[in-house]
Amino acid sequence: MMINSHQRNPVLLVHGLYDTLAKFNTMTDYLTRMGWSVHRLNLKPNNGDGHLEHLAQQVADYINNNFSQKQSIDLIGFSMGGVVTRYYLQRLGGVDRVQRYINISAPNNGTLTAYALPNPGIRQMRPNSEFLNQLNHDIPKSLEKINVTVMWTPYDLMILPANSSKINLGNEIKIPVLVHEWMVKDMRTLTAISQALSEPIKSYIN
Repeated sequence: MMINSHQRNPVLLVHGLYDTLAKFNTMTDYLTRMGWSVHRLNLKPNNGDGHLEHLAQQVADYINNNFSQKQSIDLIGFSMGGVVTRYYLQRLGGVDRVQRYINISAPNNGTLTAYALPNPGIRQMRPNSEFLNQLNHDIPKSLEKINVTVMWTPYDLMILPANSSKINLGNEIKIPVLVHEWMVKDMRTLTAISQALSEPIKSYIN
């Protein structure tokens, strides 16, 4: 069910490790043509030298500085941006601002590739890291009040194992995209995103 453009929330896109806001050029063009107001930011540093909590605060600051307190938004996090946005939602009050949340190919349960480098933010994405264990502990009570969509590909070689992107919450969409990086520009993903952003919000959210 599509919603009218005047009912659509602004959408904020949050990128992953080593990426910039340019990662979302294709997605931004697509959603803009579909009638959404799309926002992006550059996380700094983007190379894992900073803790993920600090990147999540940048997301919070961007939202507080660019939207009125009464403006609800929709949020999309890709890869590292997926766990950064989850921290914002679960620890920084984001569930009170966000109505629809899309988590794309994120290391929600960690990734073995995070053992390759010692950077503090990358260590936080290792399986069973303290950061992820604490974040995953309160998934039901912190995220059940908003629309959640989790997208992942079984062919992911950046998130190992690929099903580490799964969360036992919301609507799960498995899309057989061949490369991790393509998840933000594959037409199947973009179509699924536009559908998720068009879903009515849960009835008890103001």
